[in-house]
Amino acid sequence: MEDPPKRRVRVDVETRQPVARPQFSGGPLPDIPRRTEDSGADPGSHEDCDCPRLEADDWDEVESDWSDIAFFETSLTSAAGVPVGYQGARKKLIERATAIGATVPDEPMLLLGEGRFRRPLMLEIEGAPEKAKGLVRPGGVAYTRLVPAPLGEIRQVVNETNRRAAERYGRKPDSTWLWYLTCRYCSAPRDYETLVVAHYRPR
Repeated sequence: MEDPPKRRVRVDVETRQPVARPQFSGGPLPDIPRRTEDSGADPGSHEDCDCPRLEADDWDEVESDWSDIAFFETSLTSAAGVPVGYQGARKKLIERATAIGATVPDEPMLLLGEGRFRRPLMLEIEGAPEKAKGLVRPGGVAYTRLVPAPLGEIRQVVNETNRRAAERYGRKPDSTWLWYLTCRYCSAPRDYETLVVAHYRPR
């Protein structure tokens, strides 16, 4: 009998002890931007979107063990750093996972990497065949910060995260990722909440 798929275990940076799993509100697959068609909410309302909501205690200044986490990866065209076709790529990643029998968990991370002309996009999955095309197992650990990140402040937020990570781990992260947690309906009320992920590969 096969062992059940393992989930990532978050570890508190200071105590090195596992922390409780985060609690989300909203739908299982946050779609940014997505809006419930029959909600009846006024334009600009954030009460009808399905964007994820993360608990700061579980995600802000927290280290996660990525030894058992997997993603499907693709890339997006980027115009001066701004990704093009974000939602279409997300949909295709979900369809690809379903087609090969993998599972998209109820709380999938959707991580956007850096790049001026092409930017990587990774969707968290479980149970994918080891040789599946586009399957990525980064391993190592991830240090995360849950922060406000309006468009004009993203670079500053990323730089600050990299600085803090370097102080903790003694070197710069191998890569930095963004998980946008809001859509056009809830961005302003939620202050453009974003999870910044500083990833360190295993050594």
